[in-house]
Amino acid sequence: GQWRNTPFLDRASIADGAKVIGPAVVVESGATTVVEPGWRAVAGTAECLVLKRETADAVGVGLRSDTGADPIRLEIFNNLFRSVAEQMGVVLQNTAVSVNIKERLDFSCALFDEKGALVANAPHIPVHLGSMGDAVRSVLRKHETMAAGDAFVTNAPYDGGTHLPDITVVRPVFAGGGDRPSFFVAARGHHADVGGRTPGSFPADSTDIAEEGVLLDAVPLVRGGRLLASEIRGRLEAGRWPARRPEHNLADLAAQVAACEKGVVELGRVISEHGLDVVAAYMEHVRANAEESVRRVIDALEDGSFSCTLDDGHRIAVSIEVDREERRAVVDFRGSDGPHPGNFNAPSSIARAAVLYAFRCLVRDDIPLNDGCLEPLEIRVPHPSLLSPEAPSAVIAGNVETSQQIVDAILGAVGAVAGSQGTMNNFIWGNQRHQYYETICGGAGATPGRDGCSAVQTHMTNSRLTDPEVLEWRFPVRLEEFRIRRDSGGAGRNRGGDGVIRRLWFGEPMTVTILSSRRTVQPHGLRGGLPGQAGRNRLLRADGTERDLPGVIGLEVDVGDRIEISTPGGGGYGRPMPDGSAD
Repeated sequence: GQWRNTPFLDRASIADGAKVIGPAVVVESGATTVVEPGWRAVAGTAECLVLKRETADAVGVGLRSDTGADPIRLEIFNNLFRSVAEQMGVVLQNTAVSVNIKERLDFSCALFDEKGALVANAPHIPVHLGSMGDAVRSVLRKHETMAAGDAFVTNAPYDGGTHLPDITVVRPVFAGGGDRPSFFVAARGHHADVGGRTPGSFPADSTDIAEEGVLLDAVPLVRGGRLLASEIRGRLEAGRWPARRPEHNLADLAAQVAACEKGVVELGRVISEHGLDVVAAYMEHVRANAEESVRRVIDALEDGSFSCTLDDGHRIAVSIEVDREERRAVVDFRGSDGPHPGNFNAPSSIARAAVLYAFRCLVRDDIPLNDGCLEPLEIRVPHPSLLSPEAPSAVIAGNVETSQQIVDAILGAVGAVAGSQGTMNNFIWGNQRHQYYETICGGAGATPGRDGCSAVQTHMTNSRLTDPEVLEWRFPVRLEEFRIRRDSGGAGRNRGGDGVIRRLWFGEPMTVTILSSRRTVQPHGLRGGLPGQAGRNRLLRADGTERDLPGVIGLEVDVGDRIEISTPGGGGYGRPMPDGSAD
């Protein structure tokens, strides 16, 4: 915070071997180098400058030991923690086997504090990130004793999971010589198949969790640095509907372990640089900053309520009650329907993830998505219900479909965003040799300030589509058409985004599952904006016959058959004038 006399030096005037003690600025034709206080620059050959930290650096020592919240260092640690998660993601993508993880990027990596609270994440999949803390806390409860070389695997939907294909690897981080973990890192990936009645583990008509695949509930995956491959394989191959390609599951789990190991190493470097006390303190500061950011959002909110209806009539209702004096809000889902008889049940961790995501979206500042955002919020979910089912209810669509409409209901209650496509348009197909899963982009809802985006993944999904060349190389299919569905977004002062049309040709017999929503109920507009167009699914047989398909269906296709999926557009915001112009 002090002014310092700082010389500006011409690089050409500094002789080889000369030292420049900071603070100083070295200027040359192609660069400007700032030498900070506590550092020195040594002029080397070939016009190089070598920067070194001075050993007796009073300023650096003071910063290293300071655990108080400093705005500049807060931003540094925000990015440091996020960088660790991003590097984990790079390792996972590079080492995974499945197209789902390597190409579609259907995975998430994050850092957690010693209690399992989310601290920072890379910009991966929102429905993963908001629920992973529950998975970490589940591992903590079930394994009171753990060591530095351990890792655990879980996909339990009723204890921190989402649906069975989303498998999470949790790794404790020990620092400072204690016998309890100081932090945790975790990597969640969507596996192409974990068993169940249909290839890809997405049975359209499942009513019991056992039909959807193999359950791994906080199972040891690594002990003392040794991957327990045979033990995990035994679990994957057990039961009535075992995993179809357990070798692929094991390869992707090993990649997730590698990603977690990268997190441990990188977090260790941060601790070595800044000290354990400082790192732990700034994890708290990062969360406290997120909490205050959400409190500022609450200051500007009014009470509101909204509801969304699934195509089969089941209702998601939410009300938001603001306490301005306490700067808190209650997010109440009472009024939502009871448990779904099929598989649209969303485990309670998903409702939590949706609230976290929605309120983070309302924050204008660039802060990491973390559990601090939830501190000023009380979430009330009726139990049992569509949003808090009991075992053994099926949940495969709750993660991908119900979650989308929870977010739409929350953002509708605060008047922030019109209805987005409200679905992930899940398209799953496979046989004994091939299994593939993708979510298909659509239209985003308009906001008070702008039109909705077209052809984007919205809200709780953030995966991408596999490149056509890779898709057709790895699988016996051909992508025949993929284009924007023009004028499918709702009109309004600001227009909803357009959906897409995607058509796929099959070169082998396959079992196909489509789990999609808003094929009957259109994405809603707000403040007089018009709804977006509903989606449409079609089967085009090789013999020339065609038929419309419902939003949720499982069927068999043969060589030459095609599936065409038209995704919904987003709702408009604000009332359009009779001549079509904005009011």
